[in-house]
Amino acid sequence: MNDLFDSMVGGPGGGARNGGRNGRGGGAYTAKDIEVLEGLEPVRRRPGMYIGGTDESGLHHLAAELIDNAMDEAVAGHASFIEVVLEEGNVLSVRDNGRGIPVDPHPKFKHLSALEVILTTLHSGGKFGGHAYSTSGGLHGVGSSVVNALSDWLEVEVARERTLWRQSYRRGKPTGKLLNAGAAPNRRGTQIRFHPDPEVFGAARFEPPRLYRLCRSKAYLFRGVEIRWSAAPALVRGSDVPAEAVLHFPGGLADSLAAEIEEMARALPTLWAGEGPLPGEAGRVEWAVAWLAEEDGFLHSYCNTVPTPQGGAHEQGFRAALFRALRAWGEQRGNRRAQQVLAEDVLGPIAAKLSVFLREPQFVGQTKEKLASPEAQRLVETALRDRFEHFLAADPAQADSLLGLAIDRAEERVRRREARETARKTATRRLRLPGKLADCTRAERDGTEIFLVEGDSAGGSAKQARDRQNQAVLPLRGKVLNVASASVEKLRQNQELKDLIEALGCGVGERFDRAKLRYARVIIMTDADVDGAHIASLLMTFFYRELPGLIENGHLYLARPPLYRLTQGAKSAYAMDDADRERRLALDFKPGAKVEVSRFKGLGEMPSALLRETTMDPKRRILLRVMVASAERAETDSLVESLMGRRPELRFQFIQEHAPSVSEVDI
Repeated sequence: MNDLFDSMVGGPGGGARNGGRNGRGGGAYTAKDIEVLEGLEPVRRRPGMYIGGTDESGLHHLAAELIDNAMDEAVAGHASFIEVVLEEGNVLSVRDNGRGIPVDPHPKFKHLSALEVILTTLHSGGKFGGHAYSTSGGLHGVGSSVVNALSDWLEVEVARERTLWRQSYRRGKPTGKLLNAGAAPNRRGTQIRFHPDPEVFGAARFEPPRLYRLCRSKAYLFRGVEIRWSAAPALVRGSDVPAEAVLHFPGGLADSLAAEIEEMARALPTLWAGEGPLPGEAGRVEWAVAWLAEEDGFLHSYCNTVPTPQGGAHEQGFRAALFRALRAWGEQRGNRRAQQVLAEDVLGPIAAKLSVFLREPQFVGQTKEKLASPEAQRLVETALRDRFEHFLAADPAQADSLLGLAIDRAEERVRRREARETARKTATRRLRLPGKLADCTRAERDGTEIFLVEGDSAGGSAKQARDRQNQAVLPLRGKVLNVASASVEKLRQNQELKDLIEALGCGVGERFDRAKLRYARVIIMTDADVDGAHIASLLMTFFYRELPGLIENGHLYLARPPLYRLTQGAKSAYAMDDADRERRLALDFKPGAKVEVSRFKGLGEMPSALLRETTMDPKRRILLRVMVASAERAETDSLVESLMGRRPELRFQFIQEHAPSVSEVDI
């Protein structure tokens, strides 16, 4: 809204206002600088305020607005079918057999028909007073007018009282008067046919699959309506969208949910579904719920047939009803373990659809993606909890199974939490070198990382450079053991690797448990020279042989510290190697300029601020993830054995074979 106000008073940033204050931007700020947008001009100036954007989502919002208006007629009991036709050329037509938009003169604008007022005036319609519609999805009175404003042409036909009326518009303005098109004894309702304005939507086009899914979901949401879908054959050729279909589902949400989870394994075969009034005749609610065995569930909610993907008050009431009813059942059965059940344990495995019809609901924004009506939570919870308690009591064995499912999930949740806490406490407590491991303060694994560095000097710099909240540092003494050539006993007795294993907390070999890993990233950070590369290769060999799950799950990384710093006055650049140094000298500095080139002797010699800036700061650093493709596993095994194994002749053979391709050696 601020952007719109800015455009009215002189453009973005309020140039006219600022000019009046500080003498810049156009002189005095007077009444003539105030611009008043009339009619539908605000919609064309700022379409995103009304439809969320001008991409494909915004374009399809136009279709949803017209279909919602037709659905309101059906829900109110005045229409039995809706016809949606997608034509070639990006033209859409929506027709219903409802009462038809009134065409008589409007009492406030006597020179205009009610039809023209609705199509050319924001916040006009029959849904404000509550007399024409008890529940509706379009309550802001902008749907049809917004479609008109954002179409380069629109045609409307209204059949009322055996007479057909017709009017045409161009970019929101009528091209002529409302015309009597003659008798229509067998027709009633409204039809709007339009072409979205390319000046607004560019190359965006209506997508048949998306429109078809919208029509199908609307038919599910109101079992009393029949939606007749058709699309030009050329538009659906090669897809699974039919050119013509009649969508009618007497089972409502139950039919929809059963079709959606047809191939999913269920924990219970029963599907709990029903509909009924909300308390105090405030509306009605329909629901369908299934419990899944293996997959995470979902909840799709709607209000007055409008999808609410961001949820809102009705979803909160739904969740509270199921959670509290099942907890109460556990208490009734004397099951003490039910006390540890939380809402996430009850609702995690459910697949559900919820539809409410409310009088004058409050949505968040014109796109209506979230229901904000404060009373909806209480109404839905009251209506559903009583019915769910009856559902549980009608089949105690099934109710106990549901309770057992929730308790199992609760106990697994507690076990996972305790394992995470125990792993962190145990690793810190048992580490033989507590002064060497500088742990991070965050308790959860997500977002944490541990840097493995060479020696106390590099460790000191890294500890000063790190973010203590989520970055840990473990210095290792010298070159670690080559596990590919060492005996099992030697590996077991190696103190450096034992410290590393205990710091990670996840075990090795067959005892490896990813859930106990204490850090999300394990980062090998060594000097950018030959010795550093050797240490990195030894550590990677250790992880590849003893903790392959760490690599397979994407937890192992290599840091890339710079080898050179290039300085000219206040300007600095960093180079990873000799080739990168020459490239940066050519690209980042003027030819012939005197550039000071300094080579870092190691991480321990690098100032902590510089180490953080170049190597540890997530916003600036370069990390290489260590990965092994499953198809290359055998080849990698052979390479590791050749280079790191116990047979020196294999290394000698590798060197002989690849020596001719080596052009530079860093000694």
